[in-house]
Amino acid sequence: MEGNRMALIAIIVENPDSTNEMNAVLHEYASFIIGRMGIPYRERNIAMVSIAMDAPINTINALTGKLGRISGITAKAVCSNAIQKEGKSK
Repeated sequence: MEGNRMALIAIIVENPDSTNEMNAVLHEYASFIIGRMGIPYRERNIAMVSIAMDAPINTINALTGKLGRISGITAKAVCSNAIQKEGKSK
């Protein structure tokens, strides 16, 4: 069985019209998201969003890929090396 990893997904929103689609995708993965922070940068007309997750690596990659396919959205993930097996805590 695959364990969970902690991850951060960095999202750059260059097209504000894409935020509804981005939010719909994030809602699909809400059960894995443990936190979200958005920073609008009005001078540049962009926003930066960070998503903290606790999920299997294939779920993290699937979310990042879906976000990256949205026009005007760039998304990259960084994952912890520690794998948390189900039912065990550190």
